[in-house]
Amino acid sequence: MVGLGVFLLYPILVSINFLFLFGKSPSLEELENPKVEQPSEVYTSDGVMIGRYFRENRAPVPLQEMSPWLVKALVATEDVRFYDHAGIDPKAIARAVSGVLTGSKGGGGSTITQQLAKNLYKIRRAGNTGLLGHVPVLSTVINKTKEWLTAVELERRYTKEEILRLYLNTVDYGSQSYGIKVAAKTFFSTTPAGLQPEQAAMLIGAVNAPTTYNARFHPEAAKRRRNLVLERMHQAGYLSKDSVQLLQSRPIALQYQVEKHVDGPETYFRGAVSQFVNDWCKKNGYDLYRDGLKVYLTIDSRMQAHAEEAVHKRMKVLQRSFDNFWRNRDSNPWVDEDGNEIPNFIETQMKRTDAYKELVARYPGRPDLVDSALHRKRPIKVFTWKGDGDTTLVMSPLDSLAYYKHFLHAGMMTMDPFTGQVKAWVGGLDYKFFKYDHVKQGKRQAGSTFKPFVYLTAIDNGYTPCDRIRDQRVTINYVEDGKPMEWKPDNVTREYTGSNMTLRHAMARSVNSVTAQLTELVGWENVAKYAHKVGIKSKLLPVPSIGLGSAGDVSVYEMVNAYGTFVNQGFRTEPMFITRIEDRNGNVIKQFDPQQKRVISPETAWLMLYMLRGGMDEPGGTSQALWEYELWKKDNQIGGKTGTTSNYSDGWYMGVTKDLVTGIWVGGEDRSIHFFRTQQGEGGRMALPIFGTYMEKLYQDKDLDITMGPFPKPIVKISKKYVCYTEEPRRRREAVAIDTIAADNLLEQINSGAIAVPDSL
Repeated sequence: MVGLGVFLLYPILVSINFLFLFGKSPSLEELENPKVEQPSEVYTSDGVMIGRYFRENRAPVPLQEMSPWLVKALVATEDVRFYDHAGIDPKAIARAVSGVLTGSKGGGGSTITQQLAKNLYKIRRAGNTGLLGHVPVLSTVINKTKEWLTAVELERRYTKEEILRLYLNTVDYGSQSYGIKVAAKTFFSTTPAGLQPEQAAMLIGAVNAPTTYNARFHPEAAKRRRNLVLERMHQAGYLSKDSVQLLQSRPIALQYQVEKHVDGPETYFRGAVSQFVNDWCKKNGYDLYRDGLKVYLTIDSRMQAHAEEAVHKRMKVLQRSFDNFWRNRDSNPWVDEDGNEIPNFIETQMKRTDAYKELVARYPGRPDLVDSALHRKRPIKVFTWKGDGDTTLVMSPLDSLAYYKHFLHAGMMTMDPFTGQVKAWVGGLDYKFFKYDHVKQGKRQAGSTFKPFVYLTAIDNGYTPCDRIRDQRVTINYVEDGKPMEWKPDNVTREYTGSNMTLRHAMARSVNSVTAQLTELVGWENVAKYAHKVGIKSKLLPVPSIGLGSAGDVSVYEMVNAYGTFVNQGFRTEPMFITRIEDRNGNVIKQFDPQQKRVISPETAWLMLYMLRGGMDEPGGTSQALWEYELWKKDNQIGGKTGTTSNYSDGWYMGVTKDLVTGIWVGGEDRSIHFFRTQQGEGGRMALPIFGTYMEKLYQDKDLDITMGPFPKPIVKISKKYVCYTEEPRRRREAVAIDTIAADNLLEQINSGAIAVPDSL
C-alpha cells in the first residue's frame, strides 16, 4: 500500500516541486500562453522593416500556410499514433524501454507533444532542475515525468492542429533556423507552403539532430536521413512506393542562405539603435534577441536613401579628384605640416590595429614571423567606387591598410529640430568595409562651423547683427597655464580688407579676424559656455582660437543638435532615434517623447537664423554655391555655415531650413590625410555639394512632406537692429537691405530710430 501511495503521489510531488526536490514545472499561465522566443523587429518611421535581432531565428506562421507534407513527414517519423493518444504513447514507451533492456534500437518513446513540452519550456535547462536533478538516472526519470505531465496538460488545452503548429514553429532545424518559416528560407529559399515532399522530409529528418543531419555540412548523412523519412511516410500510407523511390533518387538541391543574429541592411545607425535598446531592455527586464519586440525608429527610409545617394554621389567624384591630386604630386596623402610625406606612416598605423596585436600574441618574441605575416599577400575583398562597390585584390595586410588610408570619408545626419527626431544618418561610405561611425562616434575639429557660437554669445549679450568690427590683422595676448601667450589669426585668403564689417557680413564671409576679435570681446570662456548650452557636449578648451573651431573635437551629432536650437526658437531638443517600443502583441511598452529645454531666448534664436541666412544673402557669403541647385522656388530660405580646418583636414557644412537641420563632415581617416589647396579642400567644396544634392532630392520627392518656403516669422518682437547696410567686395555703398521676413517690422524700426536712413535716400 505504501508503494502504491508513493506511486500515486509522485506525479503530484513533481508538479508542485515538493521541497524544491524536482525543479520548476511550467505554470498554468505559461501553459496557456507559451512564450516562444521571437526575433525583435526594427521599423522606420514610414513603416519599412529594416532588420531583426534574434538568438533563435524564428518567425511563426499558421498551420494552413505550411505544406501538408510537413505534417505528414513529422507524424510518420516522430509520432505515428499522434492523433490517437493524449500526450503520452504507452506503446512507444514500452518499445523504448524494451530497446534499452535488450540493447536494440526500437525507437524513442517521446511523442510530438512531449518534444514540444521539452523545447517550449526548456524543462531540462539547468535552472529548472531541483535538488534531485543532479542525481544520475534519477534526473532522467524526473525530467521525463515533467515532460509527460506537461504533455498531458498541453493536450488538454490545445487541439492537435495547434500542437503541430507550435511544434513546427518552435523546433531547431539547424543553421540557426528555428521554426519552419526560417528553415524553409535558409535551406531552400522558399516559404513553408512551397516545400516539396523531399524538402519537407529533409527538414523533418533534422529535428532530432540538427547538426548531424545538416544538409549544408553533412550532405550524405542528411540524404540518408531524408530517405528514411520518405520510407516512413510510405509506411504510414502518405506516399506510394513508386513516389518514394522517385523522391529518394533526387539529390538534395539546396539554396542555402543563413541570416545573421542581426538581420537586415548593415547601416551605421543600427549600432546606435542596438546599444540604446539593449541598455533599455536590461533596465526594464526585456531581451532584444528573444522577446519579439517591435522597435519604431525616427529614421525615414526615403530620406535615408536620399542621404546615402547624395553622400555616395559626391564622395565618388571627390575621391577621384583626391586620387588625381596626389598622383600628380607623386606622393602618398599622409603628410606633415610642411607637406612632406610622413615616413613609416603605414607601419606605425599597423601597430595600432587589432590584427597586429593578434599576430604579436600568436608569435611572441618572433618579430620576423610577425613581419612575414604582415607582408604575405593573399586575395582580399576590398571596397571600391567602381562597379558593384567591391573587388578582390591580391595584397598583404600592409598593402590593404595603405589602400584604405587613401579614402576620404564622410558623416551626415538630418534632424527635425522641433521634435529632435533623427531622420537620416549616414555614418560612412559602406558599413561592410568601414565600421567606424562618423556621425556620433567620430569627432573632429569643426572649423568655421563653430563660429556661430561666438556670434550667439555676442548677440545674447547686447550685440546686434549690425554692430561692426574692422577686418584687420590682430594680435591677441592671453595667459594659458600661467604662461603669457600670443595668437595671430590669419584670414583664409591671408588678406585684410580694412572694412568695418557688420557681424552678419563677417559671419557670412567667415572672416577670421573679425571672429577672433569678437571672441576676445565676449570672452572665450563664455563662448564655450554657450556652445555647451545649445548642445555641444564634448570638452572645449577656453582659449582664443575656440571661435575658429580649433579648441576641441566635436561630432556631427552634437553640431546638428546645437544648430537645431536656432531653428526651434531657442529650445534645445535632445536628438532621438526611437519613438516607441511594442511587445510581441503590439502593446506599447515604452513611448519616447521629445525632451526640450529652453536655453536661449526666442529673439536670440531668430537673430541667429537671420545670421545663418547671411551665407546666402550677403555678398561673398560662403554658402553661395547653393544657388547652383534647384532650391530656390516659393521664396525658399536656407541658412548655413561652411567649415574648414587647418591644412584642409576637415570639411564641414551645416545647413538649416524651416523643417530640418543637416550636418555633414568630410575628411580623411587621419588628420594628416587631406587636400592641399582651397580649390578642393574647403568645406564649401567638400561638404556643401552633398547638402545641395540632398535637399534637391528631398524637395523633389512628392511622397515626403518637406516643402520649400521661408523661415517662420519671429514669435516675439525683435528689439535689436538687424537690417543694416551691406558691404560688397571692392567698394562700399550705402543701401538698405530689406529682408523679406523683416519687411513687416522695417517701418517700425525706421520710425523708432533703430535704423538710420541716409540723407541720399
